[in-house]
Amino acid sequence: MIIRNYKPGDFPQIEALWRETGIYTMERGDTPEIILRCNTQGGKFLIMEDDLNSRIIGTSWLTWDGRRVLMHHFAVLPSLQGRGYGRKLALESLAFAREKRSPLKLEVHRDNTPAIQLYRSLGFDVFEDYDVYMIHNDS
Repeated sequence: MIIRNYKPGDFPQIEALWRETGIYTMERGDTPEIILRCNTQGGKFLIMEDDLNSRIIGTSWLTWDGRRVLMHHFAVLPSLQGRGYGRKLALESLAFAREKRSPLKLEVHRDNTPAIQLYRSLGFDVFEDYDVYMIHNDS
């Protein structure tokens, strides 16, 4: 497996991976153009790829808001979960945050126990009494 930077032609495989993992719907507005804009603004989009067949098996979308790195769309192909690939991808994501000299923040569903175990094993702290609110602008 290799970890590399996103290329615009990757999106069809990424979209399929996200659908398979359940983290994607078209309504979220995640597009190749948005990924490139985020990368231009200081972010990074990591791809984990099977070097034997060039199949994308994982993603980590790292955006930069000027004071912290936010990790989005962290996903590993379900059939390959539990084999250490997520840990490798997370460590590479943490390396990017260290390069930025920034904390790394993420959000995870409460029922995603394997991901929570991974994040805690890497030293992430949980905000116990913390809810996330968001307004979806349709325009």
